[in-house]
Amino acid sequence: MPTHRPFHLMAKPIGPQCNLRCRYCFYLEKEALFAPRRPRRMSDETLEIFVRRLIESQPGTRVGFAWQGGEPTLLGIDYFRKAVALQRKYADGKTIENALQTNGTLLDDAWGAFLADNGFLVGISIDGPRALHDRNRFRPHGRGSWAATMRGLAALRRHNVEFNTLTCVSRANASEPLQVYRFLVEAGSRFLQFIPVVERMPDEANVDRGLSLAAPSPGLPRATRATDWSVRGAEWGAFLIGIFDRWIRRDIGAVQVQQFEDALGRWLGLPGGVCVHSETCGRALAIEHDGSVYACDHYVYPEYRLGNIRDDTLAAMVDGERQIAFGLAKRDGLPERCRRCPVRFACQGGCPKHRFGTSPNGEAGLNHLCDGYWAFFAHVDPYMRLMADLYRSGTNPAEIRSLLATTRRS
Repeated sequence: MPTHRPFHLMAKPIGPQCNLRCRYCFYLEKEALFAPRRPRRMSDETLEIFVRRLIESQPGTRVGFAWQGGEPTLLGIDYFRKAVALQRKYADGKTIENALQTNGTLLDDAWGAFLADNGFLVGISIDGPRALHDRNRFRPHGRGSWAATMRGLAALRRHNVEFNTLTCVSRANASEPLQVYRFLVEAGSRFLQFIPVVERMPDEANVDRGLSLAAPSPGLPRATRATDWSVRGAEWGAFLIGIFDRWIRRDIGAVQVQQFEDALGRWLGLPGGVCVHSETCGRALAIEHDGSVYACDHYVYPEYRLGNIRDDTLAAMVDGERQIAFGLAKRDGLPERCRRCPVRFACQGGCPKHRFGTSPNGEAGLNHLCDGYWAFFAHVDPYMRLMADLYRSGTNPAEIRSLLATTRRS
C-alpha cells in the first residue's frame, strides 16, 4: 500500500560498522544499541522484503534507494548486485534510482564499473585537502584516510560515475572555507553538500546505555554542552558566507551548492528542499540492518523506533500518528525568538537535533547554530531577492553573475 506522500528512507544495511574511526562520527557508537556479537548485515530475506515494500510504498513512479552506513561498501559488490536484481524483480514499471554514500576508501575499478553500469549516484565523504581531512577522518590505527579516499574518487572518475561530495564542517576545517571549496571544485565535484558537525555531551540516560553522545530530544530540549569538535554558530555562518561570496561571482551555474540552491527555493516560496530548513519534518526515515525503522537517521534510539519492515507496512510507520507527531514537533517546538525572526521562512529553526541552546531571555530550544544561520540568511538576502526576480521574469538566476560583474566595473 502506498503512503499518502513520497518519503525518503535511508538504508543502513551494514548498520554502524565502518572501516574508519572518524572523531566526530555519531553513528559508530550505535553498536551499543544492538545485540552483541551478531553480524551487522541485512539478511537476504530482510533485503528482499525491504526492496519490495519500499517500491510498493512510494506513491510516485520513481523510487529512490539511499544506501549508507557505517560504510556500505564493506558489504562487497555482490551484495549490491543482489539488491539491483531485486529492484528489477519488483520494479513494476517504476523507475529505480540508487544513491550510495561512502568514505571512498574501498572503491576500485571493479566498484567503478559496477556503479557506472547500474547508474548509481555516489556521495563521497571528504572534508577538504589532506591536512584538514585527516584531522578527524582516520583509520582505527590513527592514520589519515585522505589518500585512500582520493584513490577511490579517482576510480569513480575513470569510470565516469556521477558523484557529489559531502563535507562535514567541524572545528577542524570551519576556519578555511575557501581552501575547502577550491579543493572540492578542483577535485571535480560539481554538487557540494556541507553538513555542520554538532553533537552534545551525554546526559545520564545515555551514559547508562553505553553511549558517549546525547540523544536528541525534540519537544524537550536540554541545554547541555557541545563537544569540543562541534562547529560553533558563528563559525558555521562565516564558513557558508565565505564560500557563497566566491560562488555567486565565479561559479554560479557551473557548481551547485546544496545550501545555496535550497535557499533560493525558500526565497521563491517553492515546496520541498532539505528537511533541515523545512517547516516540519518526518518524511526522512532510516532503516537499520535488522529491518527496524526509525523516525530519522539522527534519531536511531529505541524510543524513536517505529517498527520493523518484516512485521509492519511502511505506510503504517511513515503515515502513523507517532511519525506525524514527530514531524510536527519541529514546527510546534520553535522558541519565541524563532517565531519572530525575519528569516524564519528560510531557516525554520534548523534541525531539532541541534536545538539545545538557550536564547538571551533564557528560553530553551534555540538552535546551537542560530547565530550562523542568521548571519548567512541575512547576508544572502539581497542576492536571493535579485535571483528570485530573474527567475520570475524567465531569466536564468545564474545571470546574476553578469550583473554583479557589471556593478563592480561601474
